[in-house]
Amino acid sequence: MSPAPQKSPLPRGYSETVTSSPEDPSSPLAEDDREPALQRLREAYADGHLTHEEMDARLERVLTARTRGELSSALSALPAEPRGTTSTIAAAGGRILRRGAWRVPRDLKVASAYGKVRLDLSRAVFEQPVVDIRLELGTGGARITVPRDAVVEVDDLNTGWKDVRYRPGRLSGTGGQRIRISGTMGFGRLKIRHAWR
Repeated sequence: MSPAPQKSPLPRGYSETVTSSPEDPSSPLAEDDREPALQRLREAYADGHLTHEEMDARLERVLTARTRGELSSALSALPAEPRGTTSTIAAAGGRILRRGAWRVPRDLKVASAYGKVRLDLSRAVFEQPVVDIRLELGTGGARITVPRDAVVEVDDLNTGWKDVRYRPGRLSGTGGQRIRISGTMGFGRLKIRHAWR
């Protein structure tokens, strides 16, 4: 009987609980898991990597995918996303929402003039052990959920009318993901909380 295959070591900055779910191709998708895939298709099309017909076909596959495997298949053969650059999530109005097993780049900018921002990082996949999130918000508020053991820094965030509402968790500072939040809040408030598990 041949020995069981050994698992490859995880890259620095990844944890077992974060990476196990997105790697399971049979796990079902949450509706919010589609948005990063749609964004990647839009960027590939804008850069000339997809024809109009290919874009339409892949969009259909992303929108009808039911599992992570089907979603991954719809993104196959696309150029690798560049590392070391700032990714931007922006909306003039409406709500910006990210949750589930979405990938968080090293540098992330979130901009919204009027809408609310909801970032749930509790199940996110982090590319680096340190993440910089820059908020550029107008009248809307923001709520960010971080992993239980994450280290959160908000010293470089400029608040307009309302102070940040944040209380470090019991496991904060125990070697978890480091999240640095900077930028400018207008009239809204930033609320940060640690996930329960």
